[in-house]
Amino acid sequence: MEVPLSSTWKNPALDKYDGTTDLDEHVDAYVTQVSLYTVEDALLCRVFLTSLKGASLSWFTRLPTHSIDCFDTLVKKFGAQFATSRHHHLTSIALVNIRQAKTESLRTCMERFGKIALNIRNLSPELAMHHMVTALNPGPFSDSLCKKPVMNLDELRQRATKFMQLEELREFCAKTRVPEEAEKKVDKN
Repeated sequence: MEVPLSSTWKNPALDKYDGTTDLDEHVDAYVTQVSLYTVEDALLCRVFLTSLKGASLSWFTRLPTHSIDCFDTLVKKFGAQFATSRHHHLTSIALVNIRQAKTESLRTCMERFGKIALNIRNLSPELAMHHMVTALNPGPFSDSLCKKPVMNLDELRQRATKFMQLEELREFCAKTRVPEEAEKKVDKN
């Protein structure tokens, strides 16, 4: 706490941690921002308290004097104190239960799948591709994947985009033809 800050020091522009959100995300954001100005361990510890509020600030200010010898120790104690605030990280098992609903568009299914897949650490592209293909309803897109398998996720997305556009065009045409047919019936009467 006695290490002086430089006269050009600016506090990092990040949300203050109150003990209710993911602590790992907060520490990562803090280290990323502060390390733009310093990597000095003592300064990392000293400035950390400026990134806290509420229960977490109260915890920090109650730490016994000389109980923190380095930033790693601070992070470990911080992690132990707020462990229940850690997000439960998804695994590839979360993809097993994803299925395209009967009336769900390919775009909606792909977006839903993508949002979940993004939250899975170290998800192999091959496993993601396998789960995506098995999540699809039988139809033109899944038939196309069986006839000509894709080699990677990028190719899968490119081909899916073509089928999404076809789906959306068919839906648009179906909606615009209904009023035309109704007009023809009115003209005949």
